[in-house]
Amino acid sequence: MVYQEESYLELENLFNPQSLAILGASGNKNKLGNMLIKSLIEGGFKGEIYPINPKTESIEGLDCFASVLDVPTEIDLAIFCVGADKVINGLQECARKNVKSAIIYASGFSEIGEAGEKEQQRVNQIAKQAGIRLIGPNCVGIVNTSNGLMATFSPGLTGVPENKQREVGFVTQSGAFGVLTYIAAAQNRLSFNYFVSVGNEVDTEFSDVIEYMLHDSNTSVISGYLEGEKSPHKLRQLAKQALDKNKPIVIMKAGRSNAGSKAAASHTGSLAGSDKIYDGLFKQTGIIRVDDYEDIIAFTKLFLSKKLPTGKNTAIVTSSGGRGINEADRCEAFGLKINPLNEKVKKDIEQNIPSYGSALNPIDLTAAAAVSNPELYIEPLKVLANDPETDIIIFTEFPMGWTEDNPSLKEFVDICRNTDKFILIATFPLEGMSIPKSADYLEQNGIPVIPGDLNPIRALKKLVQYSEKYEKNKRANEQTSPKISRKNELQLQPGATLSESQAADILDLYGIQTTKRAIALSLDEAVNQANTIGYPVVLKVDSPEIPHKTDAHAIALNISNEQQLRKTFNQILKNAKEYNPDAQINGISVQEMLPEGIEVIVGVTNDSVFGPVIMLGLGGVFVEVFQDTSFRIAPLTRNDAIEMIEELQSFPILKGFRGRDSVALEPIIDTLLKVSAFASDYGDAIKELDINPLIVYENKVVAADAMLVVQDSKKVLKIGG
Repeated sequence: MVYQEESYLELENLFNPQSLAILGASGNKNKLGNMLIKSLIEGGFKGEIYPINPKTESIEGLDCFASVLDVPTEIDLAIFCVGADKVINGLQECARKNVKSAIIYASGFSEIGEAGEKEQQRVNQIAKQAGIRLIGPNCVGIVNTSNGLMATFSPGLTGVPENKQREVGFVTQSGAFGVLTYIAAAQNRLSFNYFVSVGNEVDTEFSDVIEYMLHDSNTSVISGYLEGEKSPHKLRQLAKQALDKNKPIVIMKAGRSNAGSKAAASHTGSLAGSDKIYDGLFKQTGIIRVDDYEDIIAFTKLFLSKKLPTGKNTAIVTSSGGRGINEADRCEAFGLKINPLNEKVKKDIEQNIPSYGSALNPIDLTAAAAVSNPELYIEPLKVLANDPETDIIIFTEFPMGWTEDNPSLKEFVDICRNTDKFILIATFPLEGMSIPKSADYLEQNGIPVIPGDLNPIRALKKLVQYSEKYEKNKRANEQTSPKISRKNELQLQPGATLSESQAADILDLYGIQTTKRAIALSLDEAVNQANTIGYPVVLKVDSPEIPHKTDAHAIALNISNEQQLRKTFNQILKNAKEYNPDAQINGISVQEMLPEGIEVIVGVTNDSVFGPVIMLGLGGVFVEVFQDTSFRIAPLTRNDAIEMIEELQSFPILKGFRGRDSVALEPIIDTLLKVSAFASDYGDAIKELDINPLIVYENKVVAADAMLVVQDSKKVLKIGG
């Protein structure tokens, strides 16, 4: 799915209207239609405001009109302060007036059930035919702090202090939670330039707002609260553009529980859930997934320093040994490295701190810095700012009384501005003591000040991960992914579950190495095939109705001679028929017995929202026990494949441990890309694919087993051609 390149321009009248009409305007100060007008006036909105009320001549000093049709000029935005029962009539008048956009607050639409859904479809139809872009219904509106557009009925959005720095946009699928986040950000000295509550998304969706902010030159960070994305492929494309622009998208995605459907046949289907797939999408595209509103605030404040960490090596400067240790523990828990400082750096620091202090990492300045000698905070900074082995410097305390005219503060800021180190002040969250007087000055100069109750170390980890992804993306833009083309043609019936041999034939077509194999219809034929392949061999029932042969005791490994084969052949057939008497049995597959290797699983599941999704995990019979998996949406890039491998908890096994040789990762990457090519070519036809196990060796991989389920559709799947 490719979206129209400049569709975001259609939202301009929602965010920057020159004229707006308020349907349901009221002279009653307790009514929504009055509060909205006052919010617009007090917010400094410079455009024309037209109250619509047939029973009143003026409201708050503004002339009223009986209908939008009576307004003498064009209307860019209509705001509906009316109940659901009056929306249709008002929207029809807006259509006749050629109003360009509208915000509908009213609830009582799709969220209440079938009747409301029908009304919402009528709203959508009228708006589409008239070319009106809509926000809502069932929303709390829009705020644009750059032009005073306080198009909201929430006092929580209109009554908070605003900072001069406004570079973060926020879009939310939850009105109330979004308002709370907006207030919390303001209380922590972070002002949003945009706030958008999308409500039921009858027209303008979550990703549409992200697209608008992506192209807005005044927005440096895009943030949001998401429950479910209607256009994930558009979001993926936008995220790629955002990464190219170094404009992070920070999303709190609610719903970590597994809401995905369980598939009976496929390991991949049973392990995939909507949250895991969202997680994979975010990692794949560089979207920062956060756990709560504190992370949105903390990450944004870190990013607005306009400097990205160049690595994970972290030095901590503290005036409390215990506090330093606590922060060191926290840093290492989040994947940052508290490395010992080299001898020269330690000696240089020791020269200018108390003899009873410590130049180890954490660097302990003792209470002398906190009480009598605050200038001590500058001394280790002078040294660390030039240490090539340090990437990040964290101050766990800072002089509370320093003001902008303090020479020591100016020296501290000058050092920070002239180093590539990422420098953070992460104070202990004590009321009245966590924010130094110089906090605004420090942040204006690229030094974030974040109290511990916002979990700045967790946010710092997210920033490091974003920095790594951004640098990878820059390098990847200089590379091209290999094109993997189809080979031959094979027809598969809709709704079919393929046997292993049939699935292996498809893997062969896409260049994925499979075992030497042949189907035997009789015992003598199996003996002949085993002699041709060479002992030892594996015997397996080949049946689409028995995808998990271990459960049916219909597989035998390491058959080393003819006598053993003759004894086992009939037993496998018997076990298979007892397990599923109605199963179609194509025969017994005779396969080469592969030597021991590391087993992984590669799979595809067709998600109802995202389409074909690729899975990699620790393989074999324990795949659902350990659930060591990673997911990405097809198609994959080479970087996606590499990240999937490195993300596994079992990655150290692939790299080699305790004397075991490492395996070649290139064949795994190659297999993932080939599976991705198949999934991309025929994603609509694939329901599930499992390659389990894919056995990994020092220089190759071999698919030892495979299973494919075809979608139940009227089309016949044709592979190749």
